[in-house]
Amino acid sequence: MKNIFIINGGQHFSHSGGAFNKTLTNWTVDFLNKNNFAVRVTDINDELVPEDEVENFKWADLIIYNTPIWWFQLPNRLKKYIDEVFTAGHQNGIYSSDGRSSKNPAINYGTGGLMHGKNYMVNTTWNAPDTAFTLPGEFFNETSVDDGVLFGFHKMNAFTGMTKIQGFHFHDLEKNATQERVANYNSEYMNHLTSIFIKELV
Repeated sequence: MKNIFIINGGQHFSHSGGAFNKTLTNWTVDFLNKNNFAVRVTDINDELVPEDEVENFKWADLIIYNTPIWWFQLPNRLKKYIDEVFTAGHQNGIYSSDGRSSKNPAINYGTGGLMHGKNYMVNTTWNAPDTAFTLPGEFFNETSVDDGVLFGFHKMNAFTGMTKIQGFHFHDLEKNATQERVANYNSEYMNHLTSIFIKELV
């Protein structure tokens, strides 16, 4: 994995300025630049051309999505970005069809992706604490971010043929975003990236 495409999904809206997702994207870019990876970055707040964004997906070996979770879903502008870019990628590097044939339409759904051999990672930021996902009786019923809120997101990327690399989930960043907490997250995230890219770093 040498070509890394980062999508900053930290949408500017209402009381949210996307500050931590900008910081997260900067952390990621700094790590990759220091280790001689080729990096491209898209900010979903900018005016973008879907066909140009398709070329970024085609160029990349790894796509990194950095996104907050709003009301247990992606921000609306990131969802719009994906809708428009993946549609522009139909028979143009992202997917060819849903994978089925007219002879037997009951099978092979989700096998028409064109991005086999590529990987993706999704890093999310939350107001919810991590204990909301892990403690009995808490809100998410002991269901992880990846198996719950992000289930459809992972299937979307699998539809294109990409393979998941484990991302990093940042919790309790609205009520408890202390300097110490952010510094600890920086250290943990750098360790996570090192573990992901260790083969390329040696």
